[in-house]
Amino acid sequence: MSRITKAFEALQKERRKALVLFITAGDPSIETTIKMVKEAHTAGADIIELGIPFSDPLADGAVIQESFYRAIAKGVNIGKTLEAVKKIRKSGCQAPIVFMLSSTLVINHGVKKFMNDCALASVDGVILPDVPIEEADEFMPLARKAGLDTIMLAAPTSTSKRLKQLARLSSGFLYYISVTGVTGEKRAAPKEVGNALKKIKTLSKTPVCAGFGITDGEQARQISRHADGVVIGTQAIRVITKAKTRQKAVEDLVKFVRSIRRGLDGK
Repeated sequence: MSRITKAFEALQKERRKALVLFITAGDPSIETTIKMVKEAHTAGADIIELGIPFSDPLADGAVIQESFYRAIAKGVNIGKTLEAVKKIRKSGCQAPIVFMLSSTLVINHGVKKFMNDCALASVDGVILPDVPIEEADEFMPLARKAGLDTIMLAAPTSTSKRLKQLARLSSGFLYYISVTGVTGEKRAAPKEVGNALKKIKTLSKTPVCAGFGITDGEQARQISRHADGVVIGTQAIRVITKAKTRQKAVEDLVKFVRSIRRGLDGK
């Protein structure tokens, strides 16, 4: 059983919802990212998504794009992010860690090599947002063979047939993008998201997490009523970016995570 599945099972027993936190690897620095992962997990982030920067992040809004550009300027890549995860594991942190990145980076690295390198570093899963179902066979079997969870993205425009296919291909969790367009730039109405999530839950045995546009604990709580968890990224990056120092970035992110956790737990 994967670390991600164990996390969801433990949360379900406690009747709590998962908080999946997205941060960019290497922004503001790799060393700060290592601290953020460990401290955010302790503060209540159940699963960490590390975004590996790419120069053409089409599905990401301006906040994440700028974060990617800053990390790229510092030379952050797959290799440096893998080394960061190894350091995180050596410190004793067992947070489930997912890599989110462009398939172009994976292909350039070598698909089989990438999946095996992730497994060796104790990465738990991968999200390739630009890979449609029709091209999944190039990546997913190799990921599964390496012992990685494969997290697929579903959208409001996904048909029932497509949702079933996405659910079948997903392990760990299914990531529902609650608005169409770029990440973090607008919110979906909670009622609309709720109705969509109810439908998806009838089609998927895999846990479902909803993301895109969630900015505070109250909204996270509303969305989580119909999902197994929420994904928060853009607002977390905003918090990190506003901090004057790297240490303040860690501290402010921890405060933000705690506020979302309180909202999810209804406290």
